[in-house]
Amino acid sequence: MFRFARALAALLVLATPNWAAAQSPDISAFQSPPHVPETGTAMSVQSAAGPVQPDVTANQGYMLGPEDVIEVSVLGQPEFTTKAKVEADGSIALPFIGKQQVAGQTPLGLSAAITSRLTAGGFYTNPIAAVNILSYASRYVIVLGEVAQPGLQPVNRSYRVSEIIARAGGIKATGASHIILRRADGSDWKLDFRQIATGSDAQDPVVFPGDKLFVPQAETFYIYGQVNAPGTFALQDDMTVRMALARAGGLTALGSQKRVQVYRQGKASKVPLETLVRPGDVIVVGERMF
Repeated sequence: MFRFARALAALLVLATPNWAAAQSPDISAFQSPPHVPETGTAMSVQSAAGPVQPDVTANQGYMLGPEDVIEVSVLGQPEFTTKAKVEADGSIALPFIGKQQVAGQTPLGLSAAITSRLTAGGFYTNPIAAVNILSYASRYVIVLGEVAQPGLQPVNRSYRVSEIIARAGGIKATGASHIILRRADGSDWKLDFRQIATGSDAQDPVVFPGDKLFVPQAETFYIYGQVNAPGTFALQDDMTVRMALARAGGLTALGSQKRVQVYRQGKASKVPLETLVRPGDVIVVGERMF
């Protein structure tokens, strides 16, 4: 009996490590996960095609301000849903929690703040608040000049100059080939529209609330005589007399390239067809001699 007890004890000792290992929790499951940026934080993601910048949506990046119209709701609680315009002092009134300052906050940040206040006040258990923007009014870019639809363009995210011009209907035929960007700090940028349209992002800068975009009227030249479409035309950059003739529909059957004169500052002169046209030039095409 004594010998049997000793054998049983030895067997238990040998089995103990395996039993402990089986019962020991896997600590890797409790290690801290890698840091994940908070919602709305911009971060670059490397891919095979290079860095990718995630889009910043209106609910992530837009800062609320006076005259904006928003809707505040709580999931599953229709009695809380409120549509309100942000007052001049930057506040709105909400059920239960009363007047709240919202100017300068993003919709996501405001959602979190409302959720916290509803929880702290004991109004709901685990509420999920949401803020949606119904009308953007406090943050805009002013677009003036030779565009199809001049006026205020709301900016609910990051926009580039080309996008704002497109939203304004594009540049009219009478518009110049450059755009003046005036920053809110008073600095001016002269931007070539062709480079904006076809170049890199560096040539198509981001606009900010309070910026102004101005498309001036194009400078003009005049062309008369033996061309198919005489009249007044917008002057393009680096336009030559030959290009101006083409713009006017080319020469008529009676027109002669050898009888092209340019009136500049009241003086007439015969010039090569590769001469650059200047603002206010008057080009006259004479008849050829038989």
